[in-house]
This record gives sequence, C-alpha cells and structure tokens, in this order.
Amino acid sequence: MALPRPRRTGAVIVALLTAAALVAGCGSESGGESTDALDAPGAEALKGTNGKTTVEFWHSMKGSNAGAVDKLVADFNAGNGGKVEIKAVYQGSYDETIAKYKASVQQKTTPALVQVYDIGTRFMVDSKQVVPMHRFIEKDGFDVAEIEPNIASYYSVEGKLWSMPFNTSTPLLYLNKEAFESAKLDPTKPPKTLAELGEMAKKLTVKDASGKTTRYGFGAAIYGWLLEQLLATDGQEYCDNGNGRQKLATRVQFDQAAGVQVAQWWTDLVRNGYAANTGRKTDDAQAAFKAGTVAMHLESTSVLRGYVDAAAGKFTVLTAPYPKVSDSSTGGPIIGGASLWINGVGHSAAEKRAAWEFVKSAAGATPQAQWHTGTGYVPINVGALEQVDKGWVTKYPQFRTAVDQLHALPPSVASAGCLLGVMPQARKAAEDGLEAAIVGTKPAEQAMKDAAASVQSAIESYNTSVS
Repeated sequence: MALPRPRRTGAVIVALLTAAALVAGCGSESGGESTDALDAPGAEALKGTNGKTTVEFWHSMKGSNAGAVDKLVADFNAGNGGKVEIKAVYQGSYDETIAKYKASVQQKTTPALVQVYDIGTRFMVDSKQVVPMHRFIEKDGFDVAEIEPNIASYYSVEGKLWSMPFNTSTPLLYLNKEAFESAKLDPTKPPKTLAELGEMAKKLTVKDASGKTTRYGFGAAIYGWLLEQLLATDGQEYCDNGNGRQKLATRVQFDQAAGVQVAQWWTDLVRNGYAANTGRKTDDAQAAFKAGTVAMHLESTSVLRGYVDAAAGKFTVLTAPYPKVSDSSTGGPIIGGASLWINGVGHSAAEKRAAWEFVKSAAGATPQAQWHTGTGYVPINVGALEQVDKGWVTKYPQFRTAVDQLHALPPSVASAGCLLGVMPQARKAAEDGLEAAIVGTKPAEQAMKDAAASVQSAIESYNTSVS
C-alpha cells in the first residue's frame, strides 16, 4: 500500500525539460489550439451521443490500491446505464506514467483522464493540454467546499482548482509503543519538535553487552519529501515567488536556515549513534521500523495499514502528528499523493464530459469512504468519514491522526507546497544535500547550499521553455 516513490534519473529529468519545450507551443487558451479544446462541456455533450462513450484512464496504483481503483471504476460504470465506460489502465510508477504521458502528447494520443503525482502539477498546468478542473466545477455548480481545503489548496493556482485530488497522503511520526514503555517514556506524549525527538531518540536507543546497537531511537529514509514537510511546518516556502504560485519560481530555498537546521539535526543524531542511516531507499527505512530496530520513524500515512499488519504480534504501532522544526514553528505539513487531470486537446466534448462525470463521482463522500478504508489514503471529501464503518475506525484508530492533522491548521502558502516545473530534480538535489551532510562529506550548511545551486540551471531551462 505504500505510496509509489518518485526516484528520478537524469534521463527522466532531461525528458521532462524536453517535453516541456515540446508542449509549450501546444493548445493554449488564447492561441494555437482552438479554445474549445480546453472548455468544459455541459451534460448535453453526452445526451447527444449514440451508444457508449469510452474514457481511457491512466493510473499508477498497484496491488491492493489497484483493486480499489477497479472497484471505483466498476461501481461507476454499473451506475451509468451503459452510456459511459471508464477503462482503467495501469501505466507503471508515477515517473513511468508521466513519461508515457509526455510521449502521448507528442504523438497526439493522450488518454482522456490521467493520474499524475503531486510534484507534476506545474508541468501539467504548463502543458496547456488539460481542461482546468475549475471550469467543470463552475459549469455544474459543484460545491468545492466538499473538498478538504488543505488538499484542494495544493492543486489550486490563483485560488482555482486545476485537477481533482485523488489519492492523498500526509506525513506522520510513527512510534513503537513497547519501545517507549521499555524506555520509561509515555507513548501518549510523543515529541512535538526536532529537539524533543532527538532527546527521546537518545533514551530509546539500546545497545547490547558488546556495544552493538540493537535498536535506534530514530530512523527515516533520506527522502526529499520529508524535508519539504519540515520546512512547511516551520512556515517556510520551499521555492520563491510565493512557492511558485504568484509566478514561475526561479530558485529553491531549502538551503536557508531551517533547511540547514534540519540537515544538522539529522547529521548529529546519526553521528552520535541515536539514528540509523538506511540511506535513500524507502524500503530499507520501512523494513527497519517494521522489524522493531527503529523506535521512531517518519513516513507517509499511505504505509500505515501495512505497518500495523507487519507489526502484529511483535509490537504496537502508534501514530503522532509530524514534528515541527522548533517551538516557534506555526505551520503544518504538505499533502502528498496524486490527482486526476482531464485532457482537452484531441478529445471530444463527450469524452471530456464523461471523464468529469467519473471524477465528480470518485470525489463523492461514499466513494471516498470506500477508498479510505480500501487503501488507507486520506479521504478528500469532508463528509466521507461520517460514512466509514465504525468497526473499521475502532480497529484502526491510528488513521485518525492524519485526519486530525489535516484539519488542525488552515491552508497557507507554505503548506500548499512548491509549484516548480523541475520539482522532481529539486527533490533529488535536496536528498544529495542531506546525504552529504549525514555521511560527513560536507558541513551541513555547505551541503545544502551546493544542493540548491545544483538545480538552478534546470529551473532556468524549464522556465525559458515554457515562457
């Protein structure tokens, strides 16, 4: 059930920039492709068709999550009297899906509906291939208040929703209850800041008679998404120009004081033996927590169900809100996951309308309650939790932490996340900086400054290609 991890290669990044340049001259709202391609047709678009309208839906969900997608699709198809058929097609990881999408833009064979990960948002807006979701919302009078505000804000530009949130996750602090109790710490009073987490990590670390560490107090993958979350909790904007929401971002800012502080904190814990360094591979960090060799762990809510199942009979998994950088931090974390985009260029009014009908249905309270219990992702509909089976809630109380955290703070520019055309490369650069500090290749401040500088040319190239 884990959220697919965006791990990028140079080839993927080059492809992103190349595709950005290729699509820059494609359909636009003011020239080139007819504006009709990017309009939102009304319900009459389906009434005037003969037979069935088929919508190809590309997605990146696998395993049990793919089964949940198939259930949503099957329920929708069954309820439409044969007028609309959604065909869900798995395209591989998030990276693989967006790479295939970019190729389909060049070949003019895009699917009518595609799931794209959160950090692909800027690219999708700039592609000028999609019908902004707010146009359908305005056409139908859809009540956008049904969508969780903090989730909607990530996928909004200038206050208007461009895609429909689909699978949404938030970061959590995971705890081993029995480890806390053995260290005489109260698991109901988890650390709220990095300093508190560090102090508890010391007490939770255990060594055997030979001096070998058998349990580390803390451990997490060197994953850029986790840094993004910590900066947001501190109210810091990851990139300039209002996190890329006022106009195109021109630089990343994870080399500022808060980013350096995080790098130094993590480095000190590893050097002093209180934190495990499992590297960048999230599978390794997850395995360490599930094995009980790490007492506190940062990860997405999307892995929670798997953690609870894996720990059964060994220890109790508890969840807590994501820690803040310091006592003075007043922000909150950023959502993760992916959203649904409706392609306009090359698609008929009936296809676009049919895609919207499915998107609208999937965002409803009942489907979202089903999606939440079937996958563990946070429901995007504010009324979904009222429809979740009470027995399930009792069995998995840990899921409530993510929902409460989401509701705790109003949306902000920082928590909305950075809109950056080369966000995948920026995330990798942040990981380069964190790792260089943690393994001692460079001092934390230099490591983060070098990492931020390394992505500058890519940002400039992207911005030039879409200007």
